Amino acid sequence: MYAIIATGGKQYKVAAGDFVNVEKLGVEAGETVTFDDVLAVSDDNGLKFGNDVAGANVTASVVENGKAKKVIVYKFKRKTGYHKKKGHRQQYTRVKIEKINI
Repeated sequence: MYAIIATGGKQYKVAAGDFVNVEKLGVEAGETVTFDDVLAVSDDNGLKFGNDVAGANVTASVVENGKAKKVIVYKFKRKTGYHKKKGHRQQYTRVKIEKINI
């Protein structure tokens, strides 16, 4: 059984027991979070979506908050001496999917 959820402007395919890095949620480690925006659920009877999963949600527990690897952004224009180097580390929340509720 798996579900497709939307959070942080992205969609994730999750199943019970999976660990997923999502955009930062602002929840401390050890707490429980519920994802109500479920787009589809696949079970023994097949794939359900739309009005069939209107009341579905996914329960997950927060494992940690962290930062991803640094991404270097380098801007350069030739013949003008212009160059700019910046780094960015995206923050994320690592969650463990506990249960898919239909």
